[in-house]
Amino acid sequence: MVKMEEQHQDKKKETSNAESGLTAYSKYSTIAIQMVVIIVATSFGGVKLDKLAGTKPLFTVILSLLGVAAAMWLVIKSALRNK
Repeated sequence: MVKMEEQHQDKKKETSNAESGLTAYSKYSTIAIQMVVIIVATSFGGVKLDKLAGTKPLFTVILSLLGVAAAMWLVIKSALRNK
């Protein structure tokens, strides 16, 4: 009887470990996807503004750097929240 209870508890631990791993994977993959989307969107916006304004790399560089800064801010904010 005691062995069955121990086996049942071991199965619960395995299940909770698998769920926590999946949760961590989904959390970090979501952060990565958000970073990529932010950087691509700001770079694309910079290219469009450069075409509209007639400047070559000015808005592309500025908005790309702002996009990287925003993506890093997102990562830092998420890391501090999960501490």
